[in-house]
Amino acid sequence: MRHKKSFNHLGRKSAHRKAMLGNMASSLIMHKRIETTTAKAKALKRYVEPLITRSKDDSTHSRRVVFSYLQDKEAVSELFREVGSKVADRPGGYTRIIRLGNRLGDNADMCLIELVDYNENMLAEKAASKKSGTRRRRGGSKAKTGAAEATAETTEAVEAAEAVVEEPKAETAPEEVKEEPKAEAVVEEVKEEEPAAEEAKPEEPKAEATAEEVKEEPKAEAAPEEVKEEEPKEEKKDDKKE
Repeated sequence: MRHKKSFNHLGRKSAHRKAMLGNMASSLIMHKRIETTTAKAKALKRYVEPLITRSKDDSTHSRRVVFSYLQDKEAVSELFREVGSKVADRPGGYTRIIRLGNRLGDNADMCLIELVDYNENMLAEKAASKKSGTRRRRGGSKAKTGAAEATAETTEAVEAAEAVVEEPKAETAPEEVKEEPKAEAVVEEVKEEEPAAEEAKPEEPKAEATAEEVKEEPKAEAAPEEVKEEEPKEEKKDDKKE
């Protein structure tokens, strides 16, 4: 019976188990995620997270301690150069286990273990949820009534603001009416210009004078009548001579 025995030997001797976990930790650091069984992933989580915490202090001593566990220079340099700076602000919980179901063949429980700060899709979802997050309150009906009152207050405030905004529009109308006298001033200017045209009209009597001259012309016709009157006199003289 395994009472209070939380450590999983994974069916291997100590040397074999340490070598396996060291290789898995190096693969996780280099590739950022690996697929394995759930039992191995849980053991790897307890093995690699203290090493990631060490990587926050980039010193020769820390590098040598980590190298004693991983036995891989490339993994150590990647851990201190890239991963350490990425997880500098995280106080722990550097890895995540995602269940994948059972494996075909031996029906082993499979999972995906990954570094939390390198899953860009989940980080984007968290950032979006923080921006659009809502605060929830306990007390069901009280919260609803409070929300209803808040909405009613906001609607009243909006209506009051609209009324205040609409009032200046009514004041602007008289200004437009006041601008109408400009048209009357234009009419007055036109009226003032009309007398100038009327002053030019008194020259028309010249045309009447010409009409009078035309009426006086019939005097020229009177001359032929005098001639006619004189001719008979001459005839009379001729008659006397005869």
